[in-house]
Parts: sequence; structure tokens; C-alpha cells
Amino acid sequence: MTKRDFLSLSDLSLTEARDVFAMTAKMKAAPKGATLGLLAGRAIAVVLEKASTRTRVSFEVGIAQLGAHPITLTTDGSQIARGEPIRDTARVLARYCDLIAFRTFATTRLVEMAEFSRAPVINALSDDGHPVQVLCDVFTVEEHFGEKIAGKKVAFIGDCSSNMARSWVEAARIFDFHLALAAPEGYFPPENETRDSHVSLHRDAAEAVRGADVVNTDVWASMGQEGEAEKRRRAFAGWTVDERMMEPAAGSAIVLHCLPAHRGEEIADATIEGARSRVWDQAENRLHVQKGLMCFLLGAKP
Repeated sequence: MTKRDFLSLSDLSLTEARDVFAMTAKMKAAPKGATLGLLAGRAIAVVLEKASTRTRVSFEVGIAQLGAHPITLTTDGSQIARGEPIRDTARVLARYCDLIAFRTFATTRLVEMAEFSRAPVINALSDDGHPVQVLCDVFTVEEHFGEKIAGKKVAFIGDCSSNMARSWVEAARIFDFHLALAAPEGYFPPENETRDSHVSLHRDAAEAVRGADVVNTDVWASMGQEGEAEKRRRAFAGWTVDERMMEPAAGSAIVLHCLPAHRGEEIADATIEGARSRVWDQAENRLHVQKGLMCFLLGAKP
């Protein structure tokens, strides 16, 4: 079997993404313990260079539910902290493990891990994208509406230069929906990434939200941007996703947030806890979709 990496959403065709979703739905509906034989005898490494709650727990639990052995390495708990090159870590881990999920900073580190690993590598977050999260989010949207996301309108409000927004741009092209990005000037993805008929740019949040089926947001200052937090709070003043901002959205619109949330900043407490919120379904689906993705990359069929 040829090695397949998942470094960005574009590493899957639409047909392959649908195969992952089909496996996900089947495993999510199965009773606990039903998937234990799928990856029995395998070992999967989860390498974390950034702090994590959902990524670590969802991968560890998912790996265990598939019958494989999860091995989690943090920077401080490995030789990476002492300057071991990524290529050396990659070659060693690939001789022990069947797959590597890597949560890192610069995309160059992710690419190096994939280049020197003979085991498949999953991008569990990098500075330029968060494809596993957005794959899970698309699944959540389709699960909620009971139909494909194609033709729907998704609004992303806030820091549209973030890894989350940039992966949503990829998703719009693959899954054929309209993505309305709304941000203050200076907080959009690189221009070459948004030259696509599926994407529109807005400086007015209400315009982006108008008629949207899904309204999505994320923190204003991501990990590594703590020094910009106050500057960003000033830039995004008035950009909180709250009930007022949701008024122009479709009556059936849902709200997403990949978490952790800074309540009262990018999203209001009443909104994340409200009837439109699908944030907790979204978080749960990290577990299920990642199981589908790992099975796909390792050739296992539930």
C-alpha cells in the first residue's frame, strides 16, 4: 500500500473525503468495542509541540477504540526539546509506529516529518492549517442538516488569516459551498489562497452572515500570538458572534467554534450555550472523524 499523508484537506479528493465520512458514520453508530479489531497490533504516535486538550484526548481515545496503542510525545517529554532534528525523530518513530499525528508550529516542520517518515503523517494542526478540525466540522454540518454541505453558505467571522479560516478556504473548493470571510483589514488569508469563486471577502460581518447556514469563529489570538493579544482585541472590537450578529443568518443557522473559546471576546457566552450552538457535537466529532481518517490512511475497513 502506497503511503498517504494528510497534511492539508487537498490531500483527499472529494470521493475519498466521502469515504472517510461513510466510515465515520458507521463507526459512530456502532456499539462501544465494535471497532477494537480494526487496528489491533498497531501503534500510533501523537507528537505534540503545541498544548492540546481535544487533539490529544480525541486521538488517544480514538486510537484505543480502534485497538491500536497510542503513544503521546510532548516536546518536553522527547528529544525534540534537546534539538533533535525532525527528520531523525520521523525516521525513528516510523520504524516503531504505523502512523504519526503531528501538532506543530511551522509548516516546514510538518513537511519534514512527512518527508522522512515512511509511516503516514496527519497534520493535527500547523500554523498554516488545521485540516483535521475542518474535516470534522464539515461532517458536523452535514450530520446536523442531514444533507451535503454543497450549495450552503458558511460565514467565518474574526481572524480570517488563521489556520482554521485557511483550511475552511480549502474545504469550500473541495465540498462546493460558499465561504464568506469577514474580518478587519489585515486579517485575511494570503491573496493567492482566496482567488476562488467559492470565497468572498467582507469587511462587514453582517453582510457575511446574511443568509448563512453556518456561522463559525475562532479565538482572536492563537497560540504563539499572545504578544499580540491586546492589539488584536482592539482590532476585533465589535466582532463578537452574539445574538445580534446572528440576526441576518438563516433561521436554521448553526454556530460553530473549534475551542478553546474566549467567551465574551470572539463569541458570547449566551451564543455558545444557546440553541443554535453545535460546538459540543463538533468537539465530539473530532473523535469519530479522526478514527475514520486513520482507518482510511491505514487501509482498514470497518
